[in-house]
Parts: sequence; structure tokens; C-alpha cells
Amino acid sequence: MPDKLKVCTVFGTRPEAIKMAPVVLELQKRKDCEHVLIVTGQHRSMLDQMLDLFGLKPDYDLDIMLDRQTLTQVTTRALDGMESVLSEIAPDVVLVHGDTTTSFVGALAAYYEQIPVGHVEAGLRTGEKYNPFPEEINRHMIDVISDIYFTPTRSARDQLQREGVAKDRIFITGNTVIDALLMVADRQEPEGFLEGVPDFTKVVLVEAHRRENLGEPMREICLGLRDIVRARADVQVVFPVHLNPGVREPVYEILGDEPAVHLLEPQGYLPFVMLMKRAYVILTDSGGIQEEAPSLGKPVLVLRTATERPEAVEARTAMLVGPDREGIFENTTRLIDERDFYEEMTASPNPYGDGTAAARTVDSLLYHFGLSGRPPVDFSPRL
Repeated sequence: MPDKLKVCTVFGTRPEAIKMAPVVLELQKRKDCEHVLIVTGQHRSMLDQMLDLFGLKPDYDLDIMLDRQTLTQVTTRALDGMESVLSEIAPDVVLVHGDTTTSFVGALAAYYEQIPVGHVEAGLRTGEKYNPFPEEINRHMIDVISDIYFTPTRSARDQLQREGVAKDRIFITGNTVIDALLMVADRQEPEGFLEGVPDFTKVVLVEAHRRENLGEPMREICLGLRDIVRARADVQVVFPVHLNPGVREPVYEILGDEPAVHLLEPQGYLPFVMLMKRAYVILTDSGGIQEEAPSLGKPVLVLRTATERPEAVEARTAMLVGPDREGIFENTTRLIDERDFYEEMTASPNPYGDGTAAARTVDSLLYHFGLSGRPPVDFSPRL
């Protein structure tokens, strides 16, 4: 190996940018690493917001996004762009994150160039092919291609070992999203933040956008929220609404005229962290929020029937309620009314990280490639 490890990081969506920003910043600090950042632009405006927030400047921007793009278009355009860039820069390793189509394509393009692949946030599974879609299969395919695995938890490591991955290729780092969260959580709220939401009320923050919840499941979610605000004078719902028409149409139809529901435009990462800090309860179908909320002491009701993050459910920091009207109403009101239940869901430490996952990831990478003689220490939550 050379004196420096040439690392290429690839991402293209807002969630990837948030979770990989701490890794990129850590790589840039290391004298024994040369770093190249490629972005696909799969999510254009939301990606750019995250690049600005964390002060990241891509070396290559494929800018693939099309209006109403299909998964096939994302895949083929990103793969075509990645081929020429990777052949030009010839990195020692390509890092991808999680389960997006950009990450799958980044891993596949690296494989075609016979470049080792490192998978950050490897080993997560629901065991259901279409839930989440297409993320569940993306993760499987990335893990089949990968050579080095950075898992957030022991259970993710165990899953990979059950699938035949050698133990010495797996490193338990914790989740880098906690690093990102702690980087921004102490910043000051903007002036006039949440103006119009009475201070005496409990804020129920909602984030719902996944493909499997479009259609009737989204209507069920909205009806459950409407039931809550019509039954409770002490609750206000804050719902940043995704730009997808499949989300916006039922949300505005069912909740648009409810005075206790505040429908916002999609929020940048920093203001959304501020919303999480203000919330009493969080309802979401997002994987990242299931990981972040415990670090802020907030209970999470998961608007899905299955999760690839079972540690949160096991630690009682999250509960699966599904996109179910009755379950949403009953469990939200129970958290508001039953202090013991609320404290049970907020007392456990975060099973996903302690804010040092990026450093562990880079340490593990250097150790794997022989540039460091010190084996990294696995993340282990103090449960």
C-alpha cells in the first residue's frame, strides 16, 4: 500500500450526505488519507443544502436528477457517470452508505472497476423484499459486493456473519448520524422558529414519505393525526410535507383545514433537528429519525409494519405502530397521558451511537488496509 490511502466517497441524497458528512470531514483531517468526493445529485436541492451545512465541496458532481425520475433512470444515469470518474481517479477504496440507489450504483461501478468497496451502515435488514422499497434489496446487493463492512450495531454485524461475511471484515462503529446530529444540535434556533404554535401545547412532529406508505397508508396516517388534534386541545401537529404529490395530496386534503396542524415545506437538516428538540413525540417512517431521536430524549412511533432498525424497538426508544389510524391515535395519546410510559421510552441510552462513529470508521479503514497497527475498539452502547 502507498503511504496514503486514496478514498473515494460516493453519495447523492440528503440522508446519505448527513450520515457521510462526519466521515468525509474525518477523512479530510487525516494525513494518511487522500479523499475524493463524488456526488450524483440524485436529490438535487436537498443534497445541496446538506453540502452547504457541513461545508463540503464535491470533487465530481454527476448532476443526474430529472423531474419525476424513475429508479431505472437514476440507476443508469448514475452508473454511466460513475464509470468514467472511477476509471479516471483510480481510488484504493470506494465508500458508500446505507441503502439508496446511488449507493448501490456506487458499489456496482466500483466492482466493475475491480475497486474494493466499503459499506457504511452495513447489515441492516427487515427481511421483507418490498419493505422498504427499493432500499431492502439495495442493502442486500451492496453487502454482496462489499469488501469491508462498517456496522452501526452488534446485531447488524451478526446478520452479516449469518450471511457468510468473514468476521475480520466487519467493524462495529456506531451510526455516523449521531455524529452529525451532535454537530448541529447545539446551534441556536432561528428567530421566530415555530411561530404560531402555543407554548402550552405538546408538539407531535410527523415525518412520512416512504414509497410503501403512499396511497391508502398515507390517508390512514393523516386520519390518525386528525383524530388526535380533534380530541386533544393540548396537542399541535407539525408536519413538514415531502414534495412528492403522493404525499402532499392526501396530507393537504385531510389536514389542510385543521387549525392545530401546521403543514410546513420540507425542512433542511438544521431546522429539522430544532423541530425534533421541540417535539414531545415523533411519528415517522424514516430510518434515520429512529436512530437520532433517542439522543434527544424523544420517543418515536414508527409508521411502518417492519423496521431494519430493531435495536430501537428492543431498547424501547421506538415502537412500531404502522400506518394505522387507530394505532397512531392510541399510542400518541398514551404517551401524552401516561408519564411512566413516556419515561420508559426515553430513559434508555441511544443504541446507535455516541458521536464517535466517523473516527471509528476511518480508524477501521486504515487498520484494514494496513496503515494502522492498532485494532479499532468496537462501539458498545451502555444499556
